[in-house]
Amino acid sequence: MRIHKEGKNIILFSLIGVFVISNLSLYFLDSYGLIIAIPLLVLFFFIVWFFRNPERGNNASANEIIAPVDGKVVIIKKVFVDEYLQEERIQVSIFMSPLNVHVCRYPVSGKVVYTKYHEGKYLVAWHEKSSVLNERTTVVVEAENKSTVLFRQIAGYVARRIVLYANVDDVAKAGDEYGFIKFGSRLDIFLPLDSEILVKEGDVISNGGERVIAKLK
Repeated sequence: MRIHKEGKNIILFSLIGVFVISNLSLYFLDSYGLIIAIPLLVLFFFIVWFFRNPERGNNASANEIIAPVDGKVVIIKKVFVDEYLQEERIQVSIFMSPLNVHVCRYPVSGKVVYTKYHEGKYLVAWHEKSSVLNERTTVVVEAENKSTVLFRQIAGYVARRIVLYANVDDVAKAGDEYGFIKFGSRLDIFLPLDSEILVKEGDVISNGGERVIAKLK
């Protein structure tokens, strides 16, 4: 199992903490120390599993939109986007629980033309207003056909650490990694109104970086 680079220090410090606390518990409490040691060991293995980074690959065409993350489609609706685009778009939101892979991947190939980090609140990630009120990052990619796709990493009540690697003028390739969100959250994609949406609310995506969720005209 590949481990994401964002998790390596956390895993190392967690391992040291579990080792020290478990040994002290067993030393001072004898067999009763297992009451502390076993849950800590389970928590440690969960942390390792959370930072898994499975290899994903796709052969997406220039007009195909790839699911950028694993999770559940919670919102599909028309909204007005007042950041960068200043126009109506179709919003597709994918909620990630702590059990999902949290690697964020480009949903479309093209050129990165805009990135911005926004400070904000920490509403629960499935809250409708979290897209504009929570801590978040915004990235815009201009696709081969000159359509623009805006997408946001959104922090949630638990997720307080967003990592963004994308920079303006970077070459984006659908399915390639552009960021990471630690411990749950949401990712929103804002597509042109004439896009063909291939998912519906309630759909569960287990192959982010591979599954085609929409097509640009």
